[in-house]
Amino acid sequence: MARSSTSKDAQDLFHSLRSAYLATPTNLKIIDLYVCFAVFTALIQQVAYMALVGSFPFNSFLSGVLSCIGTAVLAVCLRIQVNKENKEFKDLAPERAFADFVLCNLVLHLVIINFLG
Repeated sequence: MARSSTSKDAQDLFHSLRSAYLATPTNLKIIDLYVCFAVFTALIQQVAYMALVGSFPFNSFLSGVLSCIGTAVLAVCLRIQVNKENKEFKDLAPERAFADFVLCNLVLHLVIINFLG
């Protein structure tokens, strides 16, 4: 009995999340896809590169993973700022949020390149 109600609750939760996400604007979906790509790339570097090659040039391995994770974090911040339903950033223009994203990415990647040596 408990198992079927738990399964039904999980299905209801999945359907409500899916219907809510379908109402999400396209620009936020694109940012979500970019975040998923950055995290997936970091996981591929972490798992596949470590399994196939090892971590011999540790600086380059660490730089690649941190670059992907940092980019994903900055994209999540962009998503929060661009979201129209977020009342905290209602006075911030989307162009300003994107400019902040680009500037922070430049700083992040300059640090990553400097870390490579």
